[in-house]
Amino acid sequence: MTASASKPRVRLPAGYSATNSAPAAPRARTEAFSFGDPEPVTSMRDFFYEGLWLSSDEWYEPPVPLDILAKSYRATAHHGSALQVKRNILLRTFKPHPLLGRQAFSGLALDYLVFGNAYLEEVVGRLGRRLPFRHLRARYVRRGGLNGERYWWVPNFIDRTELPMGRVLHLLEPDIDQGIYGVPDYLGSLQSAWLNENATLFRRRYFLNGSHAGFIMYVSDPAHDQKDIDAMRQALKDSKGPGNFRNLFLYSPNGKKDGVQVIPVSEVAAKDDFWNIKNITRDDQLAGHRIPPQLMGIIPQNTGGFGDVEKAARVFVANELEPLQAAMREVNEWAGEEIVSFRSYSLDGAEDAGLDPSR
Repeated sequence: MTASASKPRVRLPAGYSATNSAPAAPRARTEAFSFGDPEPVTSMRDFFYEGLWLSSDEWYEPPVPLDILAKSYRATAHHGSALQVKRNILLRTFKPHPLLGRQAFSGLALDYLVFGNAYLEEVVGRLGRRLPFRHLRARYVRRGGLNGERYWWVPNFIDRTELPMGRVLHLLEPDIDQGIYGVPDYLGSLQSAWLNENATLFRRRYFLNGSHAGFIMYVSDPAHDQKDIDAMRQALKDSKGPGNFRNLFLYSPNGKKDGVQVIPVSEVAAKDDFWNIKNITRDDQLAGHRIPPQLMGIIPQNTGGFGDVEKAARVFVANELEPLQAAMREVNEWAGEEIVSFRSYSLDGAEDAGLDPSR
């Protein structure tokens, strides 16, 4: 029998080492946790030109979802304000008519600017006499038929009413792909409007969440055990939200230098470039609407300013206001009489003195 075979075999406990008969201490593990659940910023409203398609309800669906255009109208201050400036100037120069009042025309103009579609319904009394035209909100009107001669009022997914044949006037912004519905001309700037909205909501919820006063505590000191880490984590979680400006006491015996580090989140991680995003997207929206910044109440950041506001108003009247007035006068061709007319636009309020673009 050999010497190695005579040695007894002994089962050693786990963690046993030759230098230390006690089990080895468990290795420290890296642990990361957040200061609460993620904060959603906003639902991403994507935009697609879907094209015309015939629904099961006999009408054509618009090529651009009208609910997206309606929600985007109030998405940013610049997008909504640019549309309201045009509507207000049109309303200021409009001459009321017994068949079309100011309120009906205001809704007609706003629908035309927001959706690229505007509708009026001819109302006839029992004796055959014409009554004032009724404005139909473009968001809930659908068009169908073989030649697009049928119209429906669809306020929701359940109710539907077909409007009388031949009594609906459809004023539309021409589209290059189809002729059933109109399409607004600011579609190219919608992505910038949504980015502007996302940046604003992110910064607002960033402050409401209290993260601007937060920090990252990095602990690498081996002197702490798991109980200390758990207690520290609970203390940090309790300090989140309202009252987050609280003090935290940490006792670290035999601790090393830089064993515990505090890294402010607001200084190193929250660089969202808010200022540049807001300025760039604002300029894109103004370019999409072709509105001079002087008429939008924007404060210039340069020393030279934006130039003479009266000259900018003259250019705007010649390039934007007069074509819109000409588009609105198409109502007269359908009605058979002049129910839409405008006075000359002036800054001093005089009805006859207008702005001459040639000056």
